[in-house]
Amino acid sequence: MSFEKIVEDQILKAIAGGAFDNLRGKGKALELESYFQTPESLRMAYSMLKSAEFVPEEIRLMQEIGAAKEALSSCRDANLAAQLERDIRDKELRLSVLLERQRRREK
Repeated sequence: MSFEKIVEDQILKAIAGGAFDNLRGKGKALELESYFQTPESLRMAYSMLKSAEFVPEEIRLMQEIGAAKEALSSCRDANLAAQLERDIRDKELRLSVLLERQRRREK
């Protein structure tokens, strides 16, 4: 019996036994946008940190920018929309600075 077949059998047994029923994020789509926005040289390290539930500032900013843009798209209040636009610009600037610092360190 091949190694792949043994592994597949073990996975199927685990599924049948309910071993995967309570996994975090079950049934949710994978969020890959921030992964691909992260510089390639940092992706593995950031993935490991994320597994440990540590979120680097760059990733946190990307998430906050995405959430603010989503809120802005459905905002009907002009004052709130203006504030969201300012917040987005500020966070995008901070993110650009952080990423530029990272690029300079890599040289």
